[in-house]
Amino acid sequence: MATKIDYYSVLEVSRDANGDEIKRAYRRLAMKYHPDRNQGDAEAEDKFKEINEAYEVLKDDSKRAAYDRFGHAAFEGGGPGAGAGGFDFGGGGLGDIFEQMFGDMMGGRRGGRRSGADLQVQVTITFAEAFAGVKKKITVPSRVTCESCDGTGSADKDQPPETCPSCHGAGKVRAQQGFFFVERPCPTCHGTGRLIRNPCKECHGAGTVEKNRTIEVAIPAGVEDGTRIRMSGEGEAGGKGVPAGDLYVHVTVEAHAIFQRDGSNIYCRVPVRMTQAALGTEIEVPVVDGSRTKVKIPAGTQTGEHFRLRGKGFSVLRSSARGDMYIQVVVETPRHLTKRQRELLEEFEGDASGHAKGSPESTGFFSKVKDFFEGKL
Repeated sequence: MATKIDYYSVLEVSRDANGDEIKRAYRRLAMKYHPDRNQGDAEAEDKFKEINEAYEVLKDDSKRAAYDRFGHAAFEGGGPGAGAGGFDFGGGGLGDIFEQMFGDMMGGRRGGRRSGADLQVQVTITFAEAFAGVKKKITVPSRVTCESCDGTGSADKDQPPETCPSCHGAGKVRAQQGFFFVERPCPTCHGTGRLIRNPCKECHGAGTVEKNRTIEVAIPAGVEDGTRIRMSGEGEAGGKGVPAGDLYVHVTVEAHAIFQRDGSNIYCRVPVRMTQAALGTEIEVPVVDGSRTKVKIPAGTQTGEHFRLRGKGFSVLRSSARGDMYIQVVVETPRHLTKRQRELLEEFEGDASGHAKGSPESTGFFSKVKDFFEGKL
């Protein structure tokens, strides 16, 4: 029987290497000796199998502990580390290697690097601020890196936290119960993966302290109500070398008294007098950027007609395009008429009643009503 090479030597790491160091060594060597990249090279294929075999043991806390204690005998016959079905050290294609290497970054594997908690805050902006974009300062209550120990959790900066000898920095241990493996937080380091001999008195070894932070968030022009902005690394500090979480800013846009919004387009309902709509006129309307513009209302304009102002709407996020502004006309019927005004309108009605072209919609509608009652519709 051939003598097996020490697994640590196979992966070219020291016996006290942590999980990240072992993973990096495996990635480098597996890519170098993979059969797909060394076709026809039997020596590279054997080396690749050795690398996989070593990694399968050293990446697993319980198997590594058994190997450290019993060596290769732990996985032979009825050794304490032997599983019911043994190990599969065959190599699939490069796709299998990529899954093993990068699956944790893509969410396909468990046990990835921990981070601080994510935070969420709400910020309210005006309609005009949503149009132009704005920078807002917000106060975020969170945990921040302890300045006394620089986030290490140790009172002695010359003695940083040590890698936990029980879980080798993983923060968890696995125990076999029958045919199953149960994963629990490491009882030695309480799931942190590190041991602190002399905890910091300010943060009591946590590496973080409670504090309000003021953060400036840049809200882009064109942002819509309900938008969520992610600020990477602005969440709670993780402490003890763990990266900070993220901050999510939920944006609420206040309603406007004049303008309504639909995506990047803006709508503005503008009332015009009956006489203006009938005779035609030119009106001045506001624009959301604070300027004014004139719109020509042609004679005979009806309620609900729209007039388009190109490029006067909101910016489109991640684009140089701009929406449009639409003026929606609402024709007002006069109230509280004087005697003279009433006489003039009655005179107008008498002249217009027989003129079908003057009121085409009403003429057409009542013509259909007549057909309906006559059974033609």
